[in-house]
Amino acid sequence: MIPRPRMRHVLRQGATLAWLVLVVPPLAAAAPNAEDGPRRPNIVIILADDLGYSDLGCFGGEIATPHLDRLAEDGLRFSQFTNTARCCPTRAALLTGLYQHQAGVGHMVGDRGLPSYQGYLNDRCVTIAEALRPAGYATLMAGKWHVGSAPGRWPLDRGFDRYYGTPSGGGVYFKDTLRIRTEVFFVEDDRRVEFPDDGYVTDVFTDHAIQFAKDAAASDRPFFLYLAHIAPHWPLQAVPEDIAKYEGRYDLGWDAVREARYRRQLEMGLIDPQWPLSPRDPEAAAWDDLPADERAERARRMAIYAAQVDRLDQSVGRLVAALREADALENTLILFLSDNGCSAEGGPGGFSRGEAGAPIGTGLSYASAGLEWANACDTPFRKFKMSTHEGGIATPFIAHWPRGIARTGQIEHQPGHVIDLMPTCLALAEATYPGARNGTPTLPLEGRSLVPAFAGEPIDRGPIFWEHQGNRAVRLGDWKLVAPHGKPWELYNLALDRTELNNLADAHPQTVAELSALYDAWAERCGVAPWPIARP
Repeated sequence: MIPRPRMRHVLRQGATLAWLVLVVPPLAAAAPNAEDGPRRPNIVIILADDLGYSDLGCFGGEIATPHLDRLAEDGLRFSQFTNTARCCPTRAALLTGLYQHQAGVGHMVGDRGLPSYQGYLNDRCVTIAEALRPAGYATLMAGKWHVGSAPGRWPLDRGFDRYYGTPSGGGVYFKDTLRIRTEVFFVEDDRRVEFPDDGYVTDVFTDHAIQFAKDAAASDRPFFLYLAHIAPHWPLQAVPEDIAKYEGRYDLGWDAVREARYRRQLEMGLIDPQWPLSPRDPEAAAWDDLPADERAERARRMAIYAAQVDRLDQSVGRLVAALREADALENTLILFLSDNGCSAEGGPGGFSRGEAGAPIGTGLSYASAGLEWANACDTPFRKFKMSTHEGGIATPFIAHWPRGIARTGQIEHQPGHVIDLMPTCLALAEATYPGARNGTPTLPLEGRSLVPAFAGEPIDRGPIFWEHQGNRAVRLGDWKLVAPHGKPWELYNLALDRTELNNLADAHPQTVAELSALYDAWAERCGVAPWPIARP
């Protein structure tokens, strides 16, 4: 019989709405006084885009990520942290501490005619910046916004003091690419600007983030910096010297890469030996069955993807060095994560949609790595970005704070979710969650502060929910109920089977019923609509 310690206790209380409206315990309401300022940490959130669970060295990958690995070595890794499975929804949930539907971004940035799918942040939510600025924090952002592209919905309209980046989304690394992605534009504060002729977007975002942080560190104010990268989201575009590091590295193929990553994850203690490596995705061919020319072309795609991750790590190193130089690193909490699992868009082999003859990796190429490499990047899990199975929602998560986290080099196995970042920031900043925005009452926070977990204490955690494009899931304790769009529920005991290979739905129909009732009540409360969305 499968153990059900937390689950049995919770479900004996009944699948009531009371669990669903449980919110973060009240935070300190008193405003911090001036002499408390220096002990409140600076807070830096670095968000990668489409990064797989195993892409970093400290999460089992072979890509050179020494700077992020050092943050993990000197900080804390969370092995069971999750996002919302897609870029815009994750950004909305991260910034607000609410589920994305509650914040108005239930899908992407298009308006689908319902309040929970309007495509930009609403007045029922506030951002971390809107909450921390009244507490005396400088609020800074560089990178991809993607929760409101029209003027009036940009970062400075949502509590940030300074901004450089693209409100409209990603898909651009070099200026040449703007000939392909004509809808993308760049903004400095509240005005449109030209992207540098010789710029690489990861570097350009980092340059501005460093300058913002240096300026803030020179003042008496603590700061909140949100650095939202485009990397390593497609298209495959990288700096030539970074690509050169990985030439030939992936000639061994995705099967060997998956096996090696899995072994390293076991050795690190990131995953339990009870969890087998998920089988190769059914759409992916065995590497050895491909013709030699296809193997060479696909290996190069992964080399360019690795180069993008490498440059992302370099950017983290530059930011950390700048914080150290400004004497700010010791009291800065750095949180690193990804917005969803790796992308399988383009299917097997990936897509190529750039200008004819443009070599993959350059600014006029427009290609993806493909399903097979995404399967490797999400090791040990199955599924990808957009799915609510673990391959779509699991993210590497690193917390580094020399003054505040003593558990250096350890792994925290408690589950977490991007909705937890807002209450964490509020607790550390001693800030009050605003009760209203523009006269509209704000919704109670859904997340939990991670501060207890930093000290090795349990988080008071109720159920966690996911939904994207009809893919849905709920987790309570070790039980996870999950289903692809239009498919029946699957049930997994994640303590024994986090790779989701042993569906227990038929064996535990009562658990399925109880968890699905929790999900249905949450979906009703948060404005989740059946997919596809039917306009009213």
